[in-house]
Parts: sequence; structure tokens; C-alpha cells
Amino acid sequence: MIKYKGALGGALALAVAAGVTADALAGDDVSRRNAAAAVTAAGSTHAGDHARLRELLHRLTTVDGAPGALVEMRNRRGSSVLTSGVADVKSRAPVHRDSKFRIGSMTKPFVATVVLQLVGERRVVLDAPVERYLPGVVRGNGNDGRLITVRQLLQHTSGLPDVVKYLNPQDVLKDPLAHRDPRDLVNIALAHEPTFKPGKGWAYSNTGYLLAGMITERVTGHSYGEEIDRRIIKPLRLRETYAPGDGPAIPKPHPRGYARPGENAPLIDITAINPSIGGAGAELISSGHDVNRFLDALVRGRLLRPAQLRQMMKTRPTNTKGREYGLGLESRQLPCGGIYWGHTGDFFGFETAGGATVDGRQATVMANLGPGGPDAQSDDIKATVQTALCEARRGSLGPGGGDAG
Repeated sequence: MIKYKGALGGALALAVAAGVTADALAGDDVSRRNAAAAVTAAGSTHAGDHARLRELLHRLTTVDGAPGALVEMRNRRGSSVLTSGVADVKSRAPVHRDSKFRIGSMTKPFVATVVLQLVGERRVVLDAPVERYLPGVVRGNGNDGRLITVRQLLQHTSGLPDVVKYLNPQDVLKDPLAHRDPRDLVNIALAHEPTFKPGKGWAYSNTGYLLAGMITERVTGHSYGEEIDRRIIKPLRLRETYAPGDGPAIPKPHPRGYARPGENAPLIDITAINPSIGGAGAELISSGHDVNRFLDALVRGRLLRPAQLRQMMKTRPTNTKGREYGLGLESRQLPCGGIYWGHTGDFFGFETAGGATVDGRQATVMANLGPGGPDAQSDDIKATVQTALCEARRGSLGPGGGDAG
């Protein structure tokens, strides 16, 4: 079954039909047959390490159809990077172990962290109405910022319609380099009725995070990206993470990002796109190394005061069994016992996921296909995160594969 992520996937299909996409790659059947280059590892103790991870990466780049995939895992003793397939289906270049990529909704934990830091500074009140910070912005068709709190934005309990479901398909890729203003994106969502009354349900909504970014800017006088840079990136010395704004490029080394607009359709190269369409919900570029460092610092209390970290980790059930959502951070059970904290991410060209445990294990996974991968791709990405975290628990990472500090 081909999976489409809301309206963005449908936009790709319509854009292909209209002939307005990026380059459709000829010979894609050959590319898919040859997509699984040998799985490689750096920092492993011997060639037999990570057998299950190798199997999962092989599935991602054969059965699931992603051109390439990467997992970077880390514990207190070391780190390892495994890759599979290719970064570029034309050149056949392998996936670089230091790849940078679009992390999609893994942007949300960064944004929630900034908002919670502002809560700790008493500049934002979690249970204050959105109207206090953005007067008159959330109004219309039953949506009312006077009844929705900041907490509900961060936990997807606001009932606000998800803008992704209502993006105009013709506009998404007709001009992939166009700037999208967050207020305009919010207004697209507000043209529709709420999913439920505030606090009376749970439904994922990118609209809430666009508003969280706007609140950050209103309170600090700086964009959410500038605040992430000042409060997270610089203190943690994350050298590969940033909010690109309108910049369509990804710094090298990076895999190219692909989408598949329909079953058996050729891949589309959509690497170059203006990421403002994701805004504070999905805009960031990062790497496996940086995401792991961020998640480790977050769950182990280096970024938030104890009171705010407890609020972030106070979860509620979602629409998915075994997944609970806090404030920009979700928890899932590990097959080897215990839980991990993290997030998933989808953006044009990429699907990602990352997770961390409070005892110092982290794993981040990337596949350079989205939307258009099968449902199994998401399942295998999550399984890769879980398997990597369990392997890290057994201490089966090699020396010298990265910063273990």
C-alpha cells in the first residue's frame, strides 16, 4: 500500500499529473532493483555486529523502496553509523555517514523546548490562552484562541485543524521555491472547523506548532529559529543543525530527497524546496549526530529545569497503541524493556525518527524517500530506532565512531 502523508502526498500526485514537479528520474525500475548497496558500518567492533540493524536497513532500501538509509546510534561508550543504499540514484554515490538531512517533525521537540524554557523564565504560561500572546490570530469557524491554551498547542489537544490536510495541491509544488508565511498557513487551517473542542481529544496538528513559533517570536522579538540557535544549538555545539528559512539547499554531504507519487511511479527528486512550508512544525535541517546529542541533553535535563521537563514528559494516549505524547515529545515502549523518548519526522524527500533513553542511549534514522513509501517504511524506521537503542543497552557499539561525551 502506498502511503501519503496528508495533503502533501496528494499534492505530489496532482503535480506530477500537471507536469510541474522536479525532475522525474528515468530508469527508476533499475534504480529500485539496485538500491541496496552493501550495508556499511563505521565504529563496529567486528564484521558480525548489528545483524538485525543491517537487516532492517536492507529492508528499507529494497522492500520499502527508499534509495538510501542511515542509522546513527550512541551510548556513553561510543557510537556507530550504519548506512545502506545510495544517496543519489543517478550517480550511485553511497549514503555518507555524516549526512545532513531535513528532519521534518523532529523540529517539534526543539520548538517545544524553547517554549518550555520561556515558561521556566515566566515569560510564557503553559495554561494561558493563546489569545494572550497572539490576540485575534486564532478566530473563525469555531476556532477560538481564547479557549485554547499553549499547552494544548504543544500536546496536539487544541482541536485545531491540521494545515497539512488543507494545503492547495496545485500550490505546493507548482512553485517549490516559494515562501510560505506562517500566518497564511494558519489561516488556511482556520478556514475549517475544529476537529474537537479544546482539550477533548487528541489529533496531530502542525497548525499548533506554527502558532508556537509565532508565540516565541512575539514574546522574544526573535524568530523561533534564532531562539533555537541561541538556546539549544550554540550551548550544545550542534554544528549541523539550523533553521534554513527560505533556503532550499541542504549543506553537503547530504543525500538527495525523493518522493514517489504513486505505486510503481518513477521517483521525483525534490531535494530543492523552500522549507518555509514546514515552518516551526517541520523546517529544521540536522544530522544523526546532532539529533542524538540534542535528545540526550533534553531527556537528561540539560536543557530544561526539572519542573518544565516533568511537564514535557507528562504524556497522554494518542490514536496509536503504545504511543503517548507529552509536550513535543512522545514515548514508546522498547522491546528490550523500558521506554524511550523521541519523535518521528516527515518532510518532502525524507522520513526520519529519533529516540533517547534517560540512561544515555540515542538513535536516529533517516530514509531519503517521502512521501510515497509503503506503510512498512515507517514501521521499519521505528523498528530500527528501537533495535539500535536495545543494542546500545548491551554495549555493542564500537569505539571511535563519534563523540561519546
